[in-house]
Amino acid sequence: MKICVFGAGAIGGHGAARLARGGADVSVVTRGAHLAAMVERGITVRAPDGTFTAKVRASSDPASLGRQDAVIVTMKAPSLPSLAAGIGPLLGPDTPVAFVMNGVPWWYFQRHSGPLAGTRLPKLDPDAAVEQAVGIGRTIGGTVYSACTVVEPGVVSAINQKSRVVLGELDGSASDRVKAIAAALEAGGMGGVVSPDIRKEVWLKWMGNIANGPLCILTRRTVAETYSEPAIREAAAALMREGAALARALGSEIEVDVQARLKGSAEMPHKPSILQDLERGKPMEIDALFTVPQDLADQLGVPMPTLALLSALDRQAARAAGLYAG
Repeated sequence: MKICVFGAGAIGGHGAARLARGGADVSVVTRGAHLAAMVERGITVRAPDGTFTAKVRASSDPASLGRQDAVIVTMKAPSLPSLAAGIGPLLGPDTPVAFVMNGVPWWYFQRHSGPLAGTRLPKLDPDAAVEQAVGIGRTIGGTVYSACTVVEPGVVSAINQKSRVVLGELDGSASDRVKAIAAALEAGGMGGVVSPDIRKEVWLKWMGNIANGPLCILTRRTVAETYSEPAIREAAAALMREGAALARALGSEIEVDVQARLKGSAEMPHKPSILQDLERGKPMEIDALFTVPQDLADQLGVPMPTLALLSALDRQAARAAGLYAG
């Protein structure tokens, strides 16, 4: 199976290496020092199940990689305009595109029967450029659980005992194409899960992001270090409760043991990816993680005072660093 990972940073690099290890014909779209290292040495993954190096075809030009059987998008939401401009050469008549990303995705209200069905999210997909370039028919939703860091060009550290990618069709069907991508991930040792309700999975992942990211941006410390203060842990719990209320208002009933999730997070010596972006001077996922959920809450009349305060503070931090223009 020919699979291209578009945006092979920490998560994408880990996923690409796992796919190659499982026998897929893997290419990646990336750039800079990461690209140069992959071309020369491949991708090295350091994980609890061992260290390994996988050879992949790497390029900054999608046209050089040819048509694919599937594309997995792991880039951050602020980079989606570059995807819209470049993905065309990778797509054959039936090539699916799985968006494995953080936050509320651009496609969320398409093929959806719940509240706000059909709504478009221009902060995430300006001028519907991604929708036009890819098409709703090709689109697969996805989330990922893999605490990863690029420790040097071409080298990714993953601390989870078992990483996993959750995929799902927007209409909830269990299609062969989703099963094929999940199986390719599973073959390389990265769990591939097919969900009949990908929107619920989006909220489950987002609740972890929202409990960790806004607070760690302010502390500039790992999740474990940040949660060492009881008052901060209570703020994280409030964020998760607010998130569950928003998901419920949008038709997704989320059952989460908040204290159990916080206990697990409190043991993670890991900086959330949005903090890593701030420290490395990369565009931050402010809109997908903070602004758009807050907009939806305001539209639906769901009170989210904790998120409102913390996201406002984080936007200030991102603007001060020149990493957010909104």
